[in-house]
Amino acid sequence: MTAAEPYGLMAEFEEPRQILAAARRAREAGYRKMDAYTPYPIEALAEALGHHSRGRLPKIVLTGGIVGGLSGYMLQYWTAVHTYPLNIAGKPLHSWPAFVPVTFEMTVLFAAFSAVVGMLMNKGLPRPYHPVFNVAQFGMASRNRFFLCIERTDPAFDLARTRSFLEGLQPIGVYEIEP
Repeated sequence: MTAAEPYGLMAEFEEPRQILAAARRAREAGYRKMDAYTPYPIEALAEALGHHSRGRLPKIVLTGGIVGGLSGYMLQYWTAVHTYPLNIAGKPLHSWPAFVPVTFEMTVLFAAFSAVVGMLMNKGLPRPYHPVFNVAQFGMASRNRFFLCIERTDPAFDLARTRSFLEGLQPIGVYEIEP
């Protein structure tokens, strides 16, 4: 982005039903890179924006859990059978029932860590600054206003056409977001 080009356009709405309808109409109009900012969760808004829960995160968590379970089990196996074998009361060295609790805990631990790291990486977090904070009215997003932002990187974005589209949704205002 150059300094003259805005990050995107943002429309401000008063009611949740308005932002929900606006998000649906924007999706129908072909906009894909958009986001909504609301003071509280709105049911069906994520679907209206086209955000899918299907992504890479479940696969990352599953992989982390499998790696954790295998590493926990293999650590115990290697220690009990190869590194420090103890024959206690004639029990076998590879006594897998004794390995289950640690294997389970390592699975949960690695899955949780991979979930946190995967979420941070997939969402680009932590992000201490975002261009939407440059809009003065955006402070109301945590109180009683609803905002729909269409980013400039959207293939369907054209400054004049997108502005007229957003104005056609009857918002309180449409604002350019400075980068």
